[in-house]
Amino acid sequence: MLQILEAFVRQLAPVALLVVGLARLCAAVDPYLVTWDAPGIGHRDSMPIGNGDLGMNLWTEASGDVVLLIGKTDAWSENGQLLKLGRVRVAFTPSPFRAGASFRQVLRTRDGVIEIHGDGQAVLQAWVDADAPVIHVQLVDARPRAAHVSLESWRTAPRRLVDVTGNAELAQGLRELQGSPAGGPTIDPDTVLAAPDSLIWLHHNARSIYGDLLRNQHLEALQGAFSDPLLHRNVGALARGPGLTVVDDHTLTTATPQAGLRLDITAFANVAERTDVWRAGVQAAADQAAARDAAAARAATQAWWNRFWERSWILVGGEAHAAEVTQGFIMQRWMTACGGRGPAPIKFNGGTFTVGQEPPSGTPYVPEQGRVDPDFRVWGSNVWFQNTRLIYWPMIANGDLDTLAPFYAMYKAALPLATARTRLAWRHDGAIFPETIFFFGLPSNNDFGWGNPGPEMTNPYIGRHFNNAPELMMMLLDTWDLHHDADLATGTLLPLADAFTLWFDQHWPRVAGKLRFEPSEALETRQHAADPLPDIAGLMQVLTRLCALPEALTTPAQRARWHTMLADLPPLPRGLTDAAGKVPVTPDQASPTGTPILWPAASFDAPKNSENPELYAVHPYRLFGVGLPELELARATYEAKRFADSTCWGQQGIQAACLGFAARAQREAVANFTAYDSQRFRWFWKSGDWQPDLDNGGAGQLILQSMLMQARGDRILLFPAWPKAWDVDFRLHAAHDTVVSGTVRGGRVIDVTVIPESRRKDVVQMELQ
Repeated sequence: MLQILEAFVRQLAPVALLVVGLARLCAAVDPYLVTWDAPGIGHRDSMPIGNGDLGMNLWTEASGDVVLLIGKTDAWSENGQLLKLGRVRVAFTPSPFRAGASFRQVLRTRDGVIEIHGDGQAVLQAWVDADAPVIHVQLVDARPRAAHVSLESWRTAPRRLVDVTGNAELAQGLRELQGSPAGGPTIDPDTVLAAPDSLIWLHHNARSIYGDLLRNQHLEALQGAFSDPLLHRNVGALARGPGLTVVDDHTLTTATPQAGLRLDITAFANVAERTDVWRAGVQAAADQAAARDAAAARAATQAWWNRFWERSWILVGGEAHAAEVTQGFIMQRWMTACGGRGPAPIKFNGGTFTVGQEPPSGTPYVPEQGRVDPDFRVWGSNVWFQNTRLIYWPMIANGDLDTLAPFYAMYKAALPLATARTRLAWRHDGAIFPETIFFFGLPSNNDFGWGNPGPEMTNPYIGRHFNNAPELMMMLLDTWDLHHDADLATGTLLPLADAFTLWFDQHWPRVAGKLRFEPSEALETRQHAADPLPDIAGLMQVLTRLCALPEALTTPAQRARWHTMLADLPPLPRGLTDAAGKVPVTPDQASPTGTPILWPAASFDAPKNSENPELYAVHPYRLFGVGLPELELARATYEAKRFADSTCWGQQGIQAACLGFAARAQREAVANFTAYDSQRFRWFWKSGDWQPDLDNGGAGQLILQSMLMQARGDRILLFPAWPKAWDVDFRLHAAHDTVVSGTVRGGRVIDVTVIPESRRKDVVQMELQ
């Protein structure tokens, strides 16, 4: 009977399949829910929620207070730091949310809301409007209560960055701003504005580090050619609600106890020299939010989240860790959707959901002594491509192109500056981005080197690390394959591809008719290398795919140049393992009787980091893998790798799946999705690059997707690394507007659905392992 019901339900709608999958896999446990039965203590007890741009960490405290730590994806300071907007505390007298049998806090990810249940019938809902930059907090309660809303600020006075000698974590958090001959810039205070019925505050950038970047990096000629991306940037919020009156610039309260509460916090960002222009903008946005029917806004937000979860899913069962893997996949996708639709990409080291570290309550604020506050994040505020990409790769198969778009848009917007920088620095055409950049495309002066006389950065880990260009092109080409979106091709893919390939073509000399990548790097790990495998493998794959684009999109000159570059690429570096069966530390340590493997470069030095550059030929560049030539060579290379890690920014689980190692990929997926730490919302993951460690969750998602489905041109390999021990219901997106869904139970494939049906002929169903 159940099989008949399932067959009928599959004809109705994709969401019905999701319901069936949940019922079969999760029984009474819904992996889209997180439920806590006691209040928290402080900021490490928060739940994340957002609308793609505006987000918050919400927690309760023993007093019954509800605290909102608010972030926005484009809250850039005068120093290029990604700041929090602020912290808002909501207190009730008496509070219904103290510890007790009635307390329950629930994150409902399918509906986009946090609910807090308290004494009697008291229920508080907190959510972020899917269609507007507004946080809504609403208490439904029959009992009248006094309510107090307070703005808690920590940026209250100018603070100069301190000497971080001996404090490695603090140094990492402020890394972009260290080394200034002037001793480091100040972090400026927020501005709190008086209003008759609201709390209004903002951070106004009256100055900018942009000029210092241009001067130190020999780009003075570009002063005025591009708008300063930081100067006069304003970002802040307005908080108000019916029945709330102003006590002072930091406090709202109810004049008399009232049944229920509605609090709206409207965020707003603009560029204006005068803060009154920003004030008019935030008030207009708040007025618009207040005029909107609250029930309609809530329903629209719930509908947006329902549609989001209908796009795709992976629901794993049948083994002890399967439920954790399923919920980890869901919660990672929740966090990236909550922070992935804004004007700036997701920060790999926490996104908008960092909580920082604060001194114990009552600790006095002492300037110049290294106070760490909610703005803090290890590894700072630059965009690091190698970490950030792991957040975005899974969005392609998930069909989450709206959350993927800001990542591409940042590089496209920064392309003109990068092109101008190339002409000044290297006197040739094209463009390249450093591995770590401010959101507008320039590296920090700390990475470039203060007083550096040359064009190349002095940071040895990223000075000649250029592999972000071919990998970004690879991602764009995979995204193009999904829908053949002409706007994506002509507006983003081809401008970036043209600039990047020009840069590689003109930057490196030709020796005996072949491009010679020297001096170069193989990622961060092999810092003195010639002909690094990641760059060559990336260009081999990307140039081939660019040449295959519809001729209506490209010019004869572009195609001719790409064909010539392909012919001029050096071969992929190959060699032998050392006596221990590993990739040699240096080429001279290869054993004459070693196993043939891929090498990280034609020549290379001892590792300085823990990456396996030689395996980039497997992922992300797919020159080797299941269903491709020389699979055994690639598998031998995997066996010989020097470093084995999948968590944080490690790729070994992804590469295991691409090579068809089901058991290993399964083990690594479990490792990523159970990499918990001490924060109560355990899917912030164990801190590798800070919390939430979003590249860790992204790597886990990509492992799971690659176990289920891999592309080989127009072919779709199903179950290339799926273990019999795991049941699964899944729905994923593939090239040519294809959606593939399927069910595995008890080591057997129950069914596979391919939409459109015409693509079924391209699906290759592989044996479960």
